[in-house]
Amino acid sequence: MVIHTVRPGDTVWRLARQYGVSASRIISDNGIRNLQQLPVGQALLILIPELVYTVKPGDTLETIAAQFSVSEIELLQNNPELIFSSYLMAGQNIVIYFQDPKLREIFLNGYAYPYIRRDILRRSLPYLSYLTIFGYGFTETGELIPIDDQEMINMAYEYRVAPVMLLSSITEDGNFSGQRASLLFRDIPLQDKLLDQIVAVMKEKGYLGLDIDFEYVAPEDAGNFQNFLRRAIERIHAEGFFVNVDLAPKSSAGQAGLLYESHDYAAIGALADTVLLMTYEWGYTYGPPMAVAPLNQVRKVIEYGVSAIPPEKIMMGIPNYGYDWILPFERGITRATAIGNEYAVEIAQRNNVAIQFDGTAYSPTFDYRGYANQKHVVWFEDVRSIEGKFNLMDEFSLRGGGYWNIMRPFAQNWALLSARYSIGKIV
Repeated sequence: MVIHTVRPGDTVWRLARQYGVSASRIISDNGIRNLQQLPVGQALLILIPELVYTVKPGDTLETIAAQFSVSEIELLQNNPELIFSSYLMAGQNIVIYFQDPKLREIFLNGYAYPYIRRDILRRSLPYLSYLTIFGYGFTETGELIPIDDQEMINMAYEYRVAPVMLLSSITEDGNFSGQRASLLFRDIPLQDKLLDQIVAVMKEKGYLGLDIDFEYVAPEDAGNFQNFLRRAIERIHAEGFFVNVDLAPKSSAGQAGLLYESHDYAAIGALADTVLLMTYEWGYTYGPPMAVAPLNQVRKVIEYGVSAIPPEKIMMGIPNYGYDWILPFERGITRATAIGNEYAVEIAQRNNVAIQFDGTAYSPTFDYRGYANQKHVVWFEDVRSIEGKFNLMDEFSLRGGGYWNIMRPFAQNWALLSARYSIGKIV
């Protein structure tokens, strides 16, 4: 495996000859759409196959998997073109495994909304352990606010991915409500009514776990929040399901702020089966331009996290997006635009600007001139920044990671996963 940083004059075909791989593999693994001019500074993942099998007449994925003692899912991971067409042709080359040995088994969660494009969802599913569908809220009278999730649940099972129901304090208008959460935490009959419905939906639709995501919980509700979690987890466990709880990215127990104070790492970590540390959104829509998940900041959260929660319970948050800011930044006025990581590269390519890599944040960035010659700055994720996060995940022996979110394509990420890890499955 090689991560190549594009230099002037590099082309896909030149790199294919240099590394002895196919051009089509480089294009697919990096989500390249425009081959005319690769942006200088772009990071490209070069995966070098160790064992390649040539399809014979009558072969199927099942027979090839059995022959080499691998799973059909692994074949899909290593050959993503098969995700959309499992029909094999004689003479077709199938990668069985790559040169670099896999480091370990990890578990990966992907968050998605019901309106995700189905091709993007299907492209992501072979690399996931869990699919968490966002999400169910509840009314003031304890009625679940329904979502259209059955098709996604069914697709998850096709790829041995465990579907996870998400409960949050999202209201009918789609916003988090601390007031709605407080109402629930202080009313036992309301909790019982809601939990009855949750269990019924999980059984009816085929969910295997529950993700509890309560953000901006008032500090005075911290104890009530923990009591609710205890009751909810006991009830969900009694039905044979598991529970994950999402936690704000704290770097110390006493971190101040509405987002942090009610998220007691030690207490909640002891209750939940797993936790997701939401290690993203340092760079955000209304904030000043910076990386979404600077590695130095993420490290501080992980260091504190493992001091309070067993690392085998921790899933590290991984962002699958970036932001584009118009400059100069004016607090309260400037609003960044969320963009996909592959689209960020297209912006750099379209404007013929070089991509830089910040060694402290460990994230790619670039400036460009947009409409009416306005200056923009973009921060996003690429294979280098993702590898840095994976290294951190491995350094602290975390259970795995959780992607917020899988709504946008990110081929480099999935290709890196397929070469580096065995993806744990519970289905």
